[in-house]
Amino acid sequence: MTLTSGASTPHRSVQYALRLLEALAGHLHGLPEEELARRTALPPGHLSRLLPMLCREGYVERLGDGTYTAGASLRRLGADGDRQRRREERLQGALDALRESVGAAVYLGRYQDGEMSVAHISAAPDTPAVHQWVDFRSAAHATAIGKCLLGQLDHDGRQDHFSRHKAARLTSRTITDRRVLLSSLDRQPATMPVLDLQEYAVGTLCAAVPLTAGSAVGCLALSLPLREAHRLRQAAEALNDRAAPTLLTLVL
Repeated sequence: MTLTSGASTPHRSVQYALRLLEALAGHLHGLPEEELARRTALPPGHLSRLLPMLCREGYVERLGDGTYTAGASLRRLGADGDRQRRREERLQGALDALRESVGAAVYLGRYQDGEMSVAHISAAPDTPAVHQWVDFRSAAHATAIGKCLLGQLDHDGRQDHFSRHKAARLTSRTITDRRVLLSSLDRQPATMPVLDLQEYAVGTLCAAVPLTAGSAVGCLALSLPLREAHRLRQAAEALNDRAAPTLLTLVL
């Protein structure tokens, strides 16, 4: 199964979004789109795509005269005394919205201090999370989340991980040869979702996309039952296309 991805990555979209929010800061009476285009110098087409997204997330507000100003979510960032709690709430809300949008359980993975973790999961009765029958920390070689995280490390970082976590066979599809694993990570295109086709659990398909904020290594992933294999390509591309709001929540 071949997956393609658009040229725009979540990271680039967030860079442009931050530039746009900086331009809006302090302008309570709003700025027209033409002025925002001049101040941000964004590539053609990006501003018109970013403004609706930021309005939906509450970071930007469109005033009655058609100009734009800072939204309620952005204003609360500067005034909120419990910023971490607010961020966690916004992050979970972003994941829940993403789950509903792609029609699959959604996961936020991170790699910190030499270990993989799944920090947040958004699941529902009709989009259940995969049964974690083996600790994800020991199954990075067999999961889309793990392979996406390891793919963002350098060669030494990957070697260090595999020296501490043996690549055990979890299903008949699990790759356990370290050389093959390292080679596949080297060949993985940065703009394409990483896949797990029943490598972690029989009957489950997963896809993951990088979600890096600063020096932190992270990713977004989704899982689908095998009977919905026909949806994997579309869901994975939607995950990548809609990852920017989640990354923006992590950055702000």
